[in-house]
Amino acid sequence: MSSPEVRLAELRDNLAAVRSRIDEGCRAAGRSGQEITLIAVTKFFPVTDAALLAELGVTDLGENRDQDASVKAAELAELTPIAVRWHFLGRLQTNKARSVARYADLVHSVDRQPLADALEDGARRAERPGLDVLVQLSLDDAETAAGRGGGAADELLRLADRIAGSDVLRLVGIMAIAPLGGDADQAFSRLAEVAQRLRAAHPAAGIVSAGMSDDLEAALRHGATHVRIGTALLGRREQQFR
Repeated sequence: MSSPEVRLAELRDNLAAVRSRIDEGCRAAGRSGQEITLIAVTKFFPVTDAALLAELGVTDLGENRDQDASVKAAELAELTPIAVRWHFLGRLQTNKARSVARYADLVHSVDRQPLADALEDGARRAERPGLDVLVQLSLDDAETAAGRGGGAADELLRLADRIAGSDVLRLVGIMAIAPLGGDADQAFSRLAEVAQRLRAAHPAAGIVSAGMSDDLEAALRHGATHVRIGTALLGRREQQFR
């Protein structure tokens, strides 16, 4: 494993490269890089990397599994006084929702009413004033979607209406993952259409969470406001833990 000094330099260089890609992608799309929130996906990486990223100014951090995220959030609070915003990105089971509602600032993967109900209950139990959520649109076929989550457009918009009526959950936008091996531009074009329908009904739901290390430029072309970057920023896990 790299020393803290070497790792900080690696992360700084990777961050500069990712920021450059975002800026170039935005210029090509006629947008400003200042519009984009970079979420560092720290799953499977140590909490020390999260602390170094916070030191470098990356304060939006994403995790996919509650059993890792809950521990990392608590540990990071002990390591640094820098305030961070935790994003829960993975498919979420209802029995984990109450735990996630205690520490997550934004849950990206709400795709069914029972999950929304569980998050609402968890936020109340934690006495939180509000929990930001995104509805997750599936861009996969039915078989693949069963593993990666997300709902069809019409059912998702109905779910959004119900969430918007919550006194605890705050509907702030939509999330999607491009299909594996598929055409990212085509997929994110579909996402942009559904995002527009969502905003027409709920003007405050302006976040579009889309784009990862391999497809962030396509996401930016189609209106992404938040990109979720793991490998391009932190490297491949096996490179850090040989």
